[in-house]
Amino acid sequence: MASARGRDDGAEEKSWQELSSDVKKYAATHLNETEETRDNAVAEIKRWIGECDDLCEHFGDFLILRFLRISKFNLEETKNKILKYHKQLIKLPEWYSNWDPLQPGLEELLNLGVILPLRKPDDQGRLVVIMRSAQHNPNVHAFSDVSKVSLMGLEIAMKHYPAASVYGCSLFVDSSSATIRHIVQYRPNVLLNMANSWDSFPFIFQTINIFNVPMFFKTTVKLLRSFMSEELKTRFHVYSSSETTQECFRDVPASILPVEYGGTDGTIRKLTKHWKKLIVKNRDWFTSEKNEQIIISNH
Repeated sequence: MASARGRDDGAEEKSWQELSSDVKKYAATHLNETEETRDNAVAEIKRWIGECDDLCEHFGDFLILRFLRISKFNLEETKNKILKYHKQLIKLPEWYSNWDPLQPGLEELLNLGVILPLRKPDDQGRLVVIMRSAQHNPNVHAFSDVSKVSLMGLEIAMKHYPAASVYGCSLFVDSSSATIRHIVQYRPNVLLNMANSWDSFPFIFQTINIFNVPMFFKTTVKLLRSFMSEELKTRFHVYSSSETTQECFRDVPASILPVEYGGTDGTIRKLTKHWKKLIVKNRDWFTSEKNEQIIISNH
């Protein structure tokens, strides 16, 4: 069995209902979302879920809304996105289940800061996330655990900044520490799963930027791009190790970046501690949801 995170506690439901007027205006203009379309669409998707044999009904309004927003409230596209996501859950339980942040392997990755959402959005309201994809020791840490921690980081960031479901996310993947041992972990099937995960996850990835890419890592990056949907390819950018960090982060205010990336908002160490503390604080939220949320049958 596989399960999806996305259950809404009361605070989370309240937060999406009380988005600011500016966020609501953006949602109406760019996502076709109004009070009427939102309520009707959520109700319709709930009805559809109730008729699906493979889905249980513990599917919160906020998770439904996230799928609607990435589909710009096209109901058929929303259903297809949900089914595609479910397919990922069935295929990759090692990524999407057993999200206990205090497991030794996961806690070590949190201590390394492999996934670091910034504490403030950019000037366009987007959540900015730095993923340090080669920070771990590939002889010690399975890539499935790296993926798991990354997904946990995205979920907790969304939980605490619901407007990201409207404005989306700018993802920056730092490959500066990549070695041949890391490349061995990025087998073609793993790269395919990464591309499918980005394409099906209920999150609007406005840009995906891989930077500090060593020459020997470029073939791997090209293969990753080949697995992406055409839409994702238009949002995918690669910066070699010879290009400056400033070029990669030129659209991100220095005031929200850690100093190691040319910013003024604290250090990576402080950001790592911040997100580890927040993720561990939400341990019960991560570990209890698998019993209450979308359960997919293995057939």
